[in-house]
Amino acid sequence: MQTSALPDLAHTDAKAVHWLATATAMAAVIAVAGLLQPEAATATASASEHGVTTRHEGVPAAQAPDPAGVAFPLDCAGAGQTVADSAPGDLDGDGAPETVAVVRCAAGSGTPPSGIYVVTRRSGAAPRVVATLVDPAQKLAVTDLAVRDGRISANLLGYSSADVPRCCPDERESVSWQWKGNAFVRSSAPAGGSARPA
Repeated sequence: MQTSALPDLAHTDAKAVHWLATATAMAAVIAVAGLLQPEAATATASASEHGVTTRHEGVPAAQAPDPAGVAFPLDCAGAGQTVADSAPGDLDGDGAPETVAVVRCAAGSGTPPSGIYVVTRRSGAAPRVVATLVDPAQKLAVTDLAVRDGRISANLLGYSSADVPRCCPDERESVSWQWKGNAFVRSSAPAGGSARPA
């Protein structure tokens, strides 16, 4: 049998004291890591709970108008309104961010039609709706809302006839809006197609 030219490793002939010291050191490392971790985790959870994100154009949501509490032009017959999604961005190039909000009635079940609204706030005034891009009367659902480079984009889901169950929209259109002159101009792109004015 050939012997190793290296010295014996310390842990191969360890006593109980050695293992106790190792276990204590590992416990100390885990405890220190535990003390550092909860603060970061709490900050992340808190930011996401309050919607303070920098998604889309990199505009902090805290600087854009908050759509919560805005009176949207949506008749819910007393059921209340739900902001299903929102995205901040400077849509008109004035340096002040707006918020685009997808809003629907707070129904107990099903998916009621949604509206897409642009909310702005000027110098200390309360946030207000300045444009309706999709009216809930069109009976559409809205997914994949995004704001990038001043352009709003979303997918609109609809129904080809009254016979299609309301749970399962069978039509889909990708649309976008961009501020031009003094209005939002809509373009649409069918699946696999390029954007065209609507």
